[in-house]
Amino acid sequence: MPDINQMKADILKYVVNEYAEDEDDVTFDTPLISGGLVDSFSMVSLKRFLEVKYKISIPDERATPEAFDNVTKIANLVLEYL
Repeated sequence: MPDINQMKADILKYVVNEYAEDEDDVTFDTPLISGGLVDSFSMVSLKRFLEVKYKISIPDERATPEAFDNVTKIANLVLEYL
């Protein structure tokens, strides 16, 4: 099982590279969806990244804006499917 802290760091790096202007703008607890950084289209690409990277399948009904609203929540969701 991957280390949760490494997983959060990897997810944060992806989010910063894909959606943020400055890495200082995003932390593990920064609101991504409710804060407007990630939109619904971007959430789909983020879900796909997670599924490929961690070789999992996240059911669409679990890929909610609430579950994807910050890096910590995303990492916890991924852990459910490992």
